[in-house]
Amino acid sequence: MTKYGFRIRTRVGLVVDNLLIHGRDEGDAERKLRQMYHGCEIIECVPMFGAVRGLVANFEEVAALITR
Repeated sequence: MTKYGFRIRTRVGLVVDNLLIHGRDEGDAERKLRQMYHGCEIIECVPMFGAVRGLVANFEEVAALITR
């Protein structure tokens, strides 16, 4: 599944940025979005292919930071 980044305007006019939703395709992600935000206006939709994750620390690295 791919993540899709949405920028929407809610029905009361608030803008929500960087709303990430998983979907098989853009239509599936949009369907899920509209289930949560009834009557919203989609301003932008960007597929997030292979999003880069931050560095992951293991237990030893965290323990070393704490004991310094």
